[in-house]
Amino acid sequence: MKKLSVRKDSYFDSVFLMLLSKKLKESGGVADAVVAMGTPMNLELLASQGYSAADLAGATPNDLVMAVDCADESAVKAALDAAALLLELFSDNVSLEDEIALKELGREKGLLVMGPDCGTAIINGKPLCFANMVRRGPVGVVAASGTGLQEVTCLVDRFGSGISQAIGTGGRDLKNAKVGGITMLMGIAALSRDPETKVMVVISKPPAADVADKVVAALGAAGKPAVVHFIGREAPAAGSAPTSVRFAGNLEEAASMAVALAGGAAPGHEAAGTADAAAVDRIAARETARLAKGQRYLRGYYTGGTVADEAMILLHRLTGRVFSNNQTDKAFVLPDPKRSVEHTVVDLGDDMFTLGRPHPMIDPSTRTERILAEVDDPSIAVVLVDVVLGYGSHEDPAGALVPALVAARQAAVKRGGYLPIVASVIGTGGDFQGFAGQVATLEAAGCIVMPSNFRAAKLAARIVEMAAAR
Repeated sequence: MKKLSVRKDSYFDSVFLMLLSKKLKESGGVADAVVAMGTPMNLELLASQGYSAADLAGATPNDLVMAVDCADESAVKAALDAAALLLELFSDNVSLEDEIALKELGREKGLLVMGPDCGTAIINGKPLCFANMVRRGPVGVVAASGTGLQEVTCLVDRFGSGISQAIGTGGRDLKNAKVGGITMLMGIAALSRDPETKVMVVISKPPAADVADKVVAALGAAGKPAVVHFIGREAPAAGSAPTSVRFAGNLEEAASMAVALAGGAAPGHEAAGTADAAAVDRIAARETARLAKGQRYLRGYYTGGTVADEAMILLHRLTGRVFSNNQTDKAFVLPDPKRSVEHTVVDLGDDMFTLGRPHPMIDPSTRTERILAEVDDPSIAVVLVDVVLGYGSHEDPAGALVPALVAARQAAVKRGGYLPIVASVIGTGGDFQGFAGQVATLEAAGCIVMPSNFRAAKLAARIVEMAAAR
């Protein structure tokens, strides 16, 4: 029995709604459950799943839609009542105009508006949403990037330092010139006044040019050393930025520079044998030697959007031809996001994959199903994956992923080939999943675990280059 309930003019965060959908699906008598905002895409997909077009009529992106498929009427009522009890107000699907109005009001009142679509923060040592257990310390972070914030804060912790505050701004804060970086600029100002913050780090997906200039100027005026990483954007010419602001080329470098600036020892390489280009070449040569003829393409199956972008941008620069659902170059946008072609890096946490399903960091089945659907492709030369630990994430993401990876490797061997799998783990020893145990699980399955997403992508790219040269 399929039943819909629409709550008018109610905004809720997508991560929260994914968790709610998962919880409802686990309830007795519930065959399926979708709790989502009434966007045109969501309504179309719900209609395709057999929900009443008449019931969907009139729902707008401002409205919350609760759809359940249950055994009987009593189970329907129980599921909808449970959803109503679990709902709390979060901040997704907010219009651009409302975001600007809310952030301007927050600025007037001296309050940070983190969002919309802000899934990660660490405030006064407390992880919020998707965040990790990191030690307190002198590095403050403001980020328009979820897994980017997680990667940097975890690496700062791993390099022996700690985090004072980590503020999520929401993705449009820097990307959209009309928003103008309101939360980012307020975050920088707050960290500049914070006596516990000695170094500031700013992370963002490619920002609007004038907003980027404002951010860099604000960091220069803050009176503290700062590190900036605008993912996918080149650093400015030497001498064109304040001397107190340094530009990192990747997320690992941002963390390393911040720790060094904070006065800690310069971090060494985490994994023996993976530090320098010669060592990476040895690993790549070893792996490539076992490939069969015709194995030449990379497949990146990611749960984190920012780290997917970091890998995709790096690999596209090196190969000139990487397809993705996150590509800004229209020539390399996946024709069908659900099917990989040639070199592909796919962000499986994108909205198109999560309607009616939890985010793959919560429920890894979205990714494992994609991997298993492509195991018979004889052209795959290397698989690249992320594993994200922390609050909100699956209790054993590596354990949930490994069976699909093993199946992919077995399929390659059965064809007379071999399949290198390169992974990175975002997390710390304080995360409840256990960082060391997650790495051990992956390595026991034959994966090469690199100490950062950037280095994992570099190794995967080198395998592809060597495979092409055979």
